[in-house]
Amino acid sequence: MKYEYMHPRDELAITLERIYNYKMTTTSGGNLSILDENGDIWITPARIDKGEMTPKDIVCVRKDGTIEGRHPPSSEFPFHKAVYEARPDIRSVVHAHPMALVAFSCAHKVPETKAFPTAWNSNGIVGFAPYGVPGSADLGEKIAEEFKKGYDSVILENHGVCCGGQNLQDAFNRFESLELCAKALIKAAMIGEPTFLSEEQIQMQQKSYYKLEAFDYNTDMMCIKEKELRCELARFVQRGYRQRLLTGATGTFSARIDADSFLITPYPLDRHMIGPEDLVMIRKGKKQIGKKPSRALHAHRAIYEANPDVQCIVNAQPVNALSFSIVNKKVDTYTIPESYVFVGDVALLPFESSFNNYDKLAETLTLKNPAAVLENNGVMVVGKDILSAFDQLEVLECSAEAIIDSQPIGGHIAMSQETIDELCEAFNL
Repeated sequence: MKYEYMHPRDELAITLERIYNYKMTTTSGGNLSILDENGDIWITPARIDKGEMTPKDIVCVRKDGTIEGRHPPSSEFPFHKAVYEARPDIRSVVHAHPMALVAFSCAHKVPETKAFPTAWNSNGIVGFAPYGVPGSADLGEKIAEEFKKGYDSVILENHGVCCGGQNLQDAFNRFESLELCAKALIKAAMIGEPTFLSEEQIQMQQKSYYKLEAFDYNTDMMCIKEKELRCELARFVQRGYRQRLLTGATGTFSARIDADSFLITPYPLDRHMIGPEDLVMIRKGKKQIGKKPSRALHAHRAIYEANPDVQCIVNAQPVNALSFSIVNKKVDTYTIPESYVFVGDVALLPFESSFNNYDKLAETLTLKNPAAVLENNGVMVVGKDILSAFDQLEVLECSAEAIIDSQPIGGHIAMSQETIDELCEAFNL
């Protein structure tokens, strides 16, 4: 079911469930709200277990101040109301205590969102609100003042984060991408010096999308292989989200149907709820009518055209591999045998490769060398099928995490070249 068809009660309950299940808040922490067209505010309740909350628990605070529901509204209702009054364009607010953003709030700092495009596009510059007692009018005034300045995401001193949006999913995407950014920056600091996007690079990414001609399409045209790929691709995108290899707003999957056509995820897309029908068919350089394909379309098409044996391509920004991307280092797969056998030598490609150097991208990513770190833009993996590409992405992320986690205990010691030579012989690499 699409969010735009949901009642605020259902949308709030489902979104809070996502936040809680992915450990971005605690049983007692966090609150979400929606301002509807009547001026009524739907908000999560006070003193309710976030792990068990249902749509029936959601509270409505009417425009005249009357309260409807079986519970009192969140104690933070005053700052939700203050944000709506300060910014008429904001129709939803997400407040929670995800660990990495709490770390920034305790350090009295804000994440630099120019670490990678999605963080910048979603949040821009992040505001910082001085401390106020939770639930107080003073806190509401301090947060609202930051939103008045034009910030859409605000770190709350020693408290957490508040994100606003045109709707709940807009606010949630800001919240989720900002937490990913915060996590990646913390991890990146353990392995090197973070680098950030220049204005030229930001403009390059924002101008990367251009329109394709469309072709008439209906379900009667689908062959058995396309139906199979649609279902499999949708399942793996959802799985990638559950595994935290993707966020709701980041990650592109595609799969080849034949020499002239492939399927790709659309733009925009909530990876949590993708279905087979959401995928976009690209055939002979034209797109399925009525759909908008991912911005990564042209990079994927170049790789398919240059490598007939590549059957699946994934762009992703899992937190550990993203950290290597932010410090502009490749992931060393000389860690454990599985890493080298499945992923091989990982390339490091400039940020621009995904936008204006498709030949270099297609030359670098092959089944023999299936993975590359893209500077400040995550990673890219190719595979002989969807399963192998997904597996290689998981192995790459696990390798990155192991290297980062080894830093406090002395750093990782790579396998010797002799060991690598033995692996190459044993596995015919």
